[in-house]
Amino acid sequence: MKGRTLVALLVLLLVAVPAIPQDGTAPNVYNVEIIVLKNGGGGGEDWAVRTPLRGGDKSGEQFVGRFVATVPASQYQLNDLEARIAAAGNGVQPIAHFAWQQTASAWGSRAGFTVERLAGNVPGLSGRIFLERGQYLHLGMSLNYTQGGTNFNLSEIRRIRFFQRNYYDHPVFGVIALVTPVKKGPPGR
Repeated sequence: MKGRTLVALLVLLLVAVPAIPQDGTAPNVYNVEIIVLKNGGGGGEDWAVRTPLRGGDKSGEQFVGRFVATVPASQYQLNDLEARIAAAGNGVQPIAHFAWQQTASAWGSRAGFTVERLAGNVPGLSGRIFLERGQYLHLGMSLNYTQGGTNFNLSEIRRIRFFQRNYYDHPVFGVIALVTPVKKGPPGR
């Protein structure tokens, strides 16, 4: 029941935000913001089994995305969402919230950054997060979360759209992600 409550809460929160249309330009620097949530569910199934990451074509030119900067917490766009989830009292709790700017890697490269580089030391959480561009922009992750001596893995990649929240689901932990283009133009704009 706890898992259904989490999914219902997250679907409601994700649908409540209207999508802002893309302007057709393809900026080369992106803000990526992540909230990692602890659910604590999982039932009797073996959720510690590592799932392979699907997708990607490793042929063609390979380029690796570049880390640009850490985004300060005062500029996070998901602070209100994190506060609502924490206050809901349904057993779902944020365990990490972090954001950064980067360029995208080549589609299929799986080149990304470690959680330690992006968020520092988050107890029990490790792995990589990657942003790739082929024909479309994709955000993927291969994360490990250790709880009670058991290691759980979340490996997924999906096409994303700017300004749209994406939920990466696992019965024990999940991720809400938001990717937005960095606005080009003079500073202070």
